Amino acid sequence: MAQNAPAGWKNYEDFAAGIDTNRLPPSAALVGQPLLFALPGSELALDIEGPNRVGWSWRGERGHDWCEVIEVAPQTWFVDMTFEQRSLEALTLVFNSATRRALAVPARVRSAEEAGAEPRVAQEFLVGTLGRDASAASGLVPHPSRDLIGLRTLQTYSPHHVYEHTYLSSTRYAWQCLKGEQRGHGDVDLSTVFQFAENQYLFTFREFIIPVASTFFFNFDTLRSTGKFLGVTGAGCVANNPAGAFIHELSRSVYPDGIQPA
Repeated sequence: MAQNAPAGWKNYEDFAAGIDTNRLPPSAALVGQPLLFALPGSELALDIEGPNRVGWSWRGERGHDWCEVIEVAPQTWFVDMTFEQRSLEALTLVFNSATRRALAVPARVRSAEEAGAEPRVAQEFLVGTLGRDASAASGLVPHPSRDLIGLRTLQTYSPHHVYEHTYLSSTRYAWQCLKGEQRGHGDVDLSTVFQFAENQYLFTFREFIIPVASTFFFNFDTLRSTGKFLGVTGAGCVANNPAGAFIHELSRSVYPDGIQPA
């Protein structure tokens, strides 16, 4: 399902298998704990019913669907959800149960006609709090960040999946595959970075050639990356796949005063 792809370009499923080898394990610590999040425009209510089951209510709808919960830093949780009745959509939520800060990233696969020249998978960024009382939240408010600009890293997802990332600007990053099915392939795609806390970032990207987007939590204290991909396979099926990597910092570009990336 790659559009205008060079010859030999891989589909989503060609590289997704095994890319979760170095992912942190799921946690059952939130099972049985009702959670309420105040997000722009609507409250999100979650009830983690089991290791991969969540009851939810959001934007006038409710249901019981698949989820996965991972503790990505002390008291910081990465929650990923899909929706059986809305198969083109997924939701990723990061929150800290101590500071009560939250950041939700809904993603949606659009038709080629709707997307036009943009990547087919769109993302939103919703900053909120755990609980209705925003004054109870403390610490840094999640916000768009330029902190990664100029950084070059290796992302080792497995012994067979190694990628290089270069964070070019506030809206774009470059990648190339050093080891794996996509070896020799690379591109520049749209990206968004939010700082969540000190040394913690949410990194997302939206690819042009393959209809896929990703949401990753970067913990630079432990040099671990935890995330997911939402995309369309070569057969036209929507898939939501887990991923995780060890981060190795290679270098950082330092720009002269007055000459900075956008």
